[in-house]
Amino acid sequence: MSKLTFIIGGARSGKSIYAERLAAQSNGHVLYIATAQPLDDEMEKRIATHRAKRPPAWTTLELPTEVGKHLLGSHLQTDVILVDCLTLLVSNLVLQAAPDSDHPDEQTTRTLVEIEIGDLVNAIESIPAEWIIVSNEVGQGLVPPYPMGRVYRDVLGWANQRLAKQADKVIWMVAGIPVPIGEYKKD
Repeated sequence: MSKLTFIIGGARSGKSIYAERLAAQSNGHVLYIATAQPLDDEMEKRIATHRAKRPPAWTTLELPTEVGKHLLGSHLQTDVILVDCLTLLVSNLVLQAAPDSDHPDEQTTRTLVEIEIGDLVNAIESIPAEWIIVSNEVGQGLVPPYPMGRVYRDVLGWANQRLAKQADKVIWMVAGIPVPIGEYKKD
């Protein structure tokens, strides 16, 4: 049976470090799903740094989208699946919905995100592993002053709520300190 730990917090709050520590403590095989895309030189360097820090025994898949769909189509032999991070996964979908515009169609974007999260939840329910998913909290900041930012905030906020409801444990990260904020029974 699958178990999901959802780790959420602000930027640079220690989410990824904590998630990686949890995965390493399992003493099992870890599948690391990286959702970042090297769209510029700075991001390419960040990705290279993250790759170099991961234990060599971990398997890494770089999947900017279709994470659940890909995993459901694979024959996995893993104990832990770490998805880092939902924030960039949703960002990739927003950019996919509006590749040449600062005004993504909200319904198209929401549909893409709903399909992605639905497939991810199906994978969580179907693949017996310990799941760890990392995401940024976007509900405590200012309202973005531009349309793409508002659409992004809305769909990521929805995705975070959906996965938090699916989770067995939700951890809020504050200044590197994990704060358990909920343990739920799945509906």
